[in-house]
Amino acid sequence: MIGVVIPAHNEEKHIATCLSSVLLAAQHPGLGGRQVAVLVVLDDCSDDTHRLVAAMEVTALMVCFQNVGKARATGAEELLSAGAQWLAFTDADTVVPPDWLSRQLAFMVDAVCGTVEVDSWDDHGEWVRARYLERYRFMENHRHIHGANLGLSASAYRDAGGFRHLVAHEDVHLVAELERINARIMWTATNPVVTSARRDYKCCGGFGEYLVSLGAELHG
Repeated sequence: MIGVVIPAHNEEKHIATCLSSVLLAAQHPGLGGRQVAVLVVLDDCSDDTHRLVAAMEVTALMVCFQNVGKARATGAEELLSAGAQWLAFTDADTVVPPDWLSRQLAFMVDAVCGTVEVDSWDDHGEWVRARYLERYRFMENHRHIHGANLGLSASAYRDAGGFRHLVAHEDVHLVAELERINARIMWTATNPVVTSARRDYKCCGGFGEYLVSLGAELHG
């Protein structure tokens, strides 16, 4: 069984598009009919995210952490308890490609760290886009780490100790532990996800704040 964990905090604008892409990836013929369980961890949501998830007949887990690391960890434990042998993680404002899961499994490694592309630069402008592209490596053996595009085996997740209950960089710490235990990690740009560059980001210290910080350099 494959488990997909999606933390969400007030994501009514994005969750339906995200789930549509994940459910499509779950039906990819390359999976050979493997069962895929999708779990949205609703973290202190006060909008219509829950209703939209329910309408798509996707399982939701309601928590009140306001902590993305704890939300990811709780979702992972739920799916591991249900028998998941592979865990994939993305974000509620992200769209995954149809072969996202099948490509992760095809690498036959302990973990897969993928890249992200931005849906639109309209909120930031050309200067931020140029600065971002200068620093980002869209190539194999990159060293970027994104909770929005991460997959790993259940055994590797357990051996690395799982996600720490951090409000940011929980993905970075998990991958550091994977490296410490000499897990086989594929750093690939062949399965990018598309994520939002919105300014009303939900996670302090995350991708959205990083893009805003690039804009601040222009005026700093």
